[in-house]
Amino acid sequence: MRRGHGGPGTGRRVRGHRGSGRLGGPGPAGRGHRGGPRRDAEPRRRGGRAAEAAGSPRGGGGPGRRADAGAGLGGRLRSLRGHRLLESLQPGEGSGAGSALLSRASRLAEGKRLADLSKRLGLRHVVYSGLENVKKLTGGCLEVPHFDGKGMVEEYLQAIGVPTTIIRMPCYFENFLSFFKPEKAPQGDGFVLALPMGDTPMDGMAVEDLGPVVLSVLKSPEEYIGRVIGLSTGKLTMAEYAAAFSQQTGKTVEASKISPEEYERLGFPGAKELAAMFRFYALRPDRNVELTMKLNPKARTFQQWLADNKAAF
Repeated sequence: MRRGHGGPGTGRRVRGHRGSGRLGGPGPAGRGHRGGPRRDAEPRRRGGRAAEAAGSPRGGGGPGRRADAGAGLGGRLRSLRGHRLLESLQPGEGSGAGSALLSRASRLAEGKRLADLSKRLGLRHVVYSGLENVKKLTGGCLEVPHFDGKGMVEEYLQAIGVPTTIIRMPCYFENFLSFFKPEKAPQGDGFVLALPMGDTPMDGMAVEDLGPVVLSVLKSPEEYIGRVIGLSTGKLTMAEYAAAFSQQTGKTVEASKISPEEYERLGFPGAKELAAMFRFYALRPDRNVELTMKLNPKARTFQQWLADNKAAF
């Protein structure tokens, strides 16, 4: 099975009870009742996906610019970023041009299939890359389908009695390589980082650093089965993200004060959903930096990750 995403969900393999089954899909890495944890549990590398993120999400967004940035820039963002979103996030099975993010129904269907298979195989420990059911948590005030579907899978895994650890990614740092990448300012030599978070810190983490976390969890099932673990290696405001870009790249990068409403009006595919995602991020969902670093002591902060990837900017 193939999938696309806007949020965190990186584990893609399940080991069956004889150690012979492998699945691609939106979540579980598993331990069979006759075998130990997978040594190849680290998720395949991938960047440029929205927070599925958390993500993620994760899970685990798209671009935005201030309303005063000029109609020309807004138009360029709508075409350029919308194209990136469609390329990166639409379901692998193929979908209409308007389907920027994997739908809640698709996530739920895929997740239930994996949950049912995990139950049938008698897996002793499943690590699922989930996200919050935002619609349920906010009483319908916010709806983020690419989060909600994964949250519903979390609930289903628990309801059918699969021994599960839920891992929730924050915003992927890899998003800054694509549709969160600072854009050239309309005037001058500077760049603008425009995500609608205001002065509220946003959690983040590199997808590449998730694999050792999953492995640590699989090695200690007695400690982590039944737990929900929100991951993050740092909580930065947009101004702090922009300052890190300036420091590492030598370019002047400033944070825009774009609002979720202005971001939504940019009109690229997925803009409304991603604006809702950022509104949810502003509510400060639970992400634990200390526990993340315990599970993967080598997980990088944004500054460290940016130093490793600054050539891309």
